[in-house]
Amino acid sequence: MARSSPLLITFLTVIAAATSVTGDNKVGICFGRNSDDLPPPFAIVDIVKNNHISKVRLFNTDAPTLQAFKDSGIELMIGVPNENLTYIANGGVDAAANWLKTNIFNHVPANQVKYIAVGNEVLLRDTFYAESIVPAMKNLHQALKNQNLDKKIKLSSPQASSVVGSSSPPSSAAFTEAALPVIRPLLAFLKETGAPLMVNTYPYFAYASDPKNVPLSFTLFSSDAPPVQDSGITYTNMFEASLDAFVVAMEKEGYTDIPLTVTETGWPTAGGIGAEPTKAAVYNNNVIMRALAGKGTPKRPKIPVEVYLFDLLDENLKEGSEFEKYFGIFNLDGSTAFSVRFA
Repeated sequence: MARSSPLLITFLTVIAAATSVTGDNKVGICFGRNSDDLPPPFAIVDIVKNNHISKVRLFNTDAPTLQAFKDSGIELMIGVPNENLTYIANGGVDAAANWLKTNIFNHVPANQVKYIAVGNEVLLRDTFYAESIVPAMKNLHQALKNQNLDKKIKLSSPQASSVVGSSSPPSSAAFTEAALPVIRPLLAFLKETGAPLMVNTYPYFAYASDPKNVPLSFTLFSSDAPPVQDSGITYTNMFEASLDAFVVAMEKEGYTDIPLTVTETGWPTAGGIGAEPTKAAVYNNNVIMRALAGKGTPKRPKIPVEVYLFDLLDENLKEGSEFEKYFGIFNLDGSTAFSVRFA
């Protein structure tokens, strides 16, 4: 009898475990719209609901999309585009209130919004707007407070893993000097308002950029992955190690209890080394299983990590490496691109 590969064993184990997990659904999905062949918005809502997905991240405030999600029972994270940050930061609370009303609350009820993501990876891709992040968040928070919505809707700003310098092992992690002028007031704001630090993490990027030195098994949660020992903690996968790098970096700034929300993570199905449906299934199902089980990180095992998988559909207009176009978990007809279970 042929011996099963560790990857296949991991895949089958995860699928079996995912079918038996119960509890609060802490898994959402991102809906990127960099494509010229998207289904209509109401078809998108159907895909989400038919797959028992209870929360969605939208990167901007496209009105037809918001209107399609209205009263759907789906919880939303809605993004403030980077190019809007200066207006909201400089315009004060009135500008923030006007932006919220015009772009969000005219299209979807406030009780359907869980998060507002203020910018996305600004420190990686749009540093011109960096100084506007926290002032914009403060103005938006006050505008929400004036409407008694500040307890319901939390504000944060998704950061790329690049804001953390050396992170291997996680205990060596610290925020980069370039990021600190924004990160320090951001953390203070998150602590004050009870909001999570939003992070985007992609173990695939680390593997694809250095496949000779980054074990594929460590990025894919394989049972035969070489463990990493770090200050008495054993790491068996890169996903948890990358999250604890953020935890350590926050601790070094004096913050020990700000939760993490993973606002993007995923694995491509084409376009690059190791990019294929089977590996995408293994990665995504492992992340789902951990989130559904309310699992934290090795450093903070009792603090659950909320996760939004990237991405709902492929994005054929996405710039960058070819694999960036192929993170879609679903096909255009609503079928899954690989075996995955959200509940």
